[in-house]
Amino acid sequence: MPNPDQLSGKTIHELAARLRRLPPSCGPVRLVGVDGHAGSGKSTFAGQLARELDDAPVLHLDDIASHDELFAWTERLLAQVIAPLAEGRTAHYTPYDWRARRFGAPVALPPAPVIVVEGVGAGRRALRPYLARLLWMEVPHEESWTRGRSRDGEEQREFWEGWV
Repeated sequence: MPNPDQLSGKTIHELAARLRRLPPSCGPVRLVGVDGHAGSGKSTFAGQLARELDDAPVLHLDDIASHDELFAWTERLLAQVIAPLAEGRTAHYTPYDWRARRFGAPVALPPAPVIVVEGVGAGRRALRPYLARLLWMEVPHEESWTRGRSRDGEEQREFWEGWV
């Protein structure tokens, strides 16, 4: 996938049209994963794609991960989001507040024709059976890390040092 800043309106429109034609992958939903390195433009691209998909919901995996479970969040995602959607029910997940370091109140995620799941790990093996399509954002590591640090500011400097 190109840098989200380089996508033309025509390109993303064509991609959205192709995604709409895919068969459902998780109950009645077409889950579209957007994965890539931290700072690679996943959230920006997912937002653009969601708008093109008639304002499709976007689930940010930063809401599922936590300081204690940077990567060990798969079971929570499967239980809170994937299982209910697979049954055609509204999912309820508890988003993590990275500044307060705690999970918040549950948020409803009703089934929709397309739901975009974006974040590091969106394409992990345990999730692939539920994805209609997986998109990968590719930018050089140094550029993505610089973008991520700039986005998150001084407050998250220590986290980025550990992440890199």
